[in-house]
Amino acid sequence: MSLRAILVIFSCCATAQLLAASVMALYARHRVQYLTLAWVNGIFGFILLGEALFSDTIATFPPGILNPVVLLAFLAGIFLQSIYPLSIPMPGFLQWERMWGYALPIIILYGIYALTLPYNHGIVFLMSWGEVMDHLLSVDVMCRLAAVGLSLYYIINIFRLPRQLARHADVPRYLLAYCTALGLSVVFYFYVVLFYDITLLMVYHLIFTILNLYLVFRTLETIALELPQPSIKIVEEEPAPAPDSESEEDDFNEANLQRFHRTEYWMQHHPEAWMESSFGRDRLCREVGINRHLMLQCLRSQGYNNVHEYINRYRLEELKQRIRRGEVTTVPDAVLTGLGTVKTARSCFYKSEGITLDEYLERNVARQRAHLQ
Repeated sequence: MSLRAILVIFSCCATAQLLAASVMALYARHRVQYLTLAWVNGIFGFILLGEALFSDTIATFPPGILNPVVLLAFLAGIFLQSIYPLSIPMPGFLQWERMWGYALPIIILYGIYALTLPYNHGIVFLMSWGEVMDHLLSVDVMCRLAAVGLSLYYIINIFRLPRQLARHADVPRYLLAYCTALGLSVVFYFYVVLFYDITLLMVYHLIFTILNLYLVFRTLETIALELPQPSIKIVEEEPAPAPDSESEEDDFNEANLQRFHRTEYWMQHHPEAWMESSFGRDRLCREVGINRHLMLQCLRSQGYNNVHEYINRYRLEELKQRIRRGEVTTVPDAVLTGLGTVKTARSCFYKSEGITLDEYLERNVARQRAHLQ
């Protein structure tokens, strides 16, 4: 692989990691659980930035078998990655005793290697597994093999700990999937370290960066679910027809607001229409008398992404009212408000409310029982 390609990959990955760290640090000011993601992403970002500065050395450096620099750096990276699942229930900085105990084997190994290095006359480059067997009883090689063993321990924890902690904490499914993918990428990284290849190392850095960006975007999506939804505005009197054009004489914002009020009035007075699952954008435009382009424009001016989301907003509000009145007590009954299928109802409800439809039904049933008692 060319030096330029290596430099570009290191630079892009470092930029992405530091961007992810900045976003997580911003949200950590409001929710402390994001702080661990922020500082671990930041560490990896600065490490990749340092590797970019020495990319020419990395491109030409022959590490040999079990090179201690590569191996010990790998061990530190695996430890940091395994902190992700450890910090699910609580940020790492609030668990100093637990973190120190978890890091103690690495600290001891680094200490032993640093103290014995002068007696080993520097780093020994081993170019074949036969040479490893010849020096098997040396402190240098024994420390390297211990690093391999510790790496396997932390790799196993990346797979094991999230599912163990999920029994005692509310862990999202996407985070469990992320930890599984992270573990698989680390296994690949372990292979790269044992059988060093610069091209495979660059592939790993790209995979790791993509995984972290995925986690950042899913975190942002979770936060976005808690943003306030556009409210349904009650329109008592039917507004005058809005101009079905975009002439320069029209007041852009006023025209959009007028179109939106007309659409709201029709939706609020024709629930039997939109509670049919076949009701969609084209019929709404036809009934209100606004073309598709202007309909989308007026809805977006009020905070809706598209016409489909707007219609489902009414269906979900009707569903919640029926649940509160006790008319809907099971998930299959949710399709009565026009949401089509049970899968669609569950998906739309969670996206809009931030909790599952099943949980909402259970809470309402429990509330009604408590009220009767």
